[in-house]
Amino acid sequence: MNTSVAAPGRSLIGWFLKPLPRLYWCWLLLLLGTVLTPLAAAGFGAADISLFDVARVIGKHLLGVGEPSAISERIVWDLRLPRILLAFIAGSGLALSGYVLQAVTRNPLADPYLFGISSGASFGAVVSVALATGLGLSSAISGVSLPLGAFIGASLAVLMVLLLAGRNIGNQIERMLLSGVAISFMFSALTSLILYFSTPQATTSLLFWSLGSFARASWDGLGLPTLVVLAALLVILAFKRQVLAMLAGDETAHTLGIRVQRLRVSMLLLCSLITATLVAHCGGIGFVGLMVPHIVRLLLPGQHPMVLTALAGGLFMVWVDVLARSILPTQELPVGVITSAIGSLFFLMVLRKRGQ
Repeated sequence: MNTSVAAPGRSLIGWFLKPLPRLYWCWLLLLLGTVLTPLAAAGFGAADISLFDVARVIGKHLLGVGEPSAISERIVWDLRLPRILLAFIAGSGLALSGYVLQAVTRNPLADPYLFGISSGASFGAVVSVALATGLGLSSAISGVSLPLGAFIGASLAVLMVLLLAGRNIGNQIERMLLSGVAISFMFSALTSLILYFSTPQATTSLLFWSLGSFARASWDGLGLPTLVVLAALLVILAFKRQVLAMLAGDETAHTLGIRVQRLRVSMLLLCSLITATLVAHCGGIGFVGLMVPHIVRLLLPGQHPMVLTALAGGLFMVWVDVLARSILPTQELPVGVITSAIGSLFFLMVLRKRGQ
């Protein structure tokens, strides 16, 4: 009788002490990081704010408890928390786009930046801003034209990549990458040309924005990027089996009843929508879609956790933004400069590994 009681107890203790699979640890750490990161990241910046003051501000607005100082409340709630949330949304969306692009093109180097999608979106956004300024349009119309122009530019970049790659895209992996790089340079040159002929004030603002920044984040501006990224995540989750089947090649996907060309073009346009929306709100940020899916695959070989990749991208971008606004005492760096510096080294490492 005692043995029957002790055995379940020992098995329960053994279950708790049993090493968890690496996937569970990654989920646990990322979920914990997602909860704690806003508290920690909101304290960094030109004015250091303690963790307790951050907790008081959040407690006042969410729970109605706590009495923070007016300055702390202004900095944390009005400036830093919207910025942190936008950075998380942007990182999640870019990592998700890289995940999908690498799957549907079977190219481990695929990324919205390297495929020219980010540059096309930046060009479209700059054109829409220039037209809105030149025509004297209202801020409401400008707010609509900016993401629309970015999406048109991103879609144009995708169309050009598809045309240059030819019909048999599945066997044109390197050609697609080279086409994307060439298109990226072309749109970057056109964007620079527009900036050159702009007024000095507009040039300074657009240049800083084009390099990637979350400085203009606000609570009112979080709605559209959040809606687009969440909707895109749900769509991609619904087609996850088909997307991952394309990693085995077009012929294998065809045998499974997948309309390969239609799915590939649809996913490319969906990635264009994600990238365009994010570019319209925070400028061009490169290499996130390249690095984060690779890092997740290194930690979890043989697995393709989509939601986990999105969470990792969000946390990565939040802490890059913390670094951008904290590394210099009197000013902040554009986020895109830091991601490009890290991403270029990562890109060379991936190329070296593939060469070996």
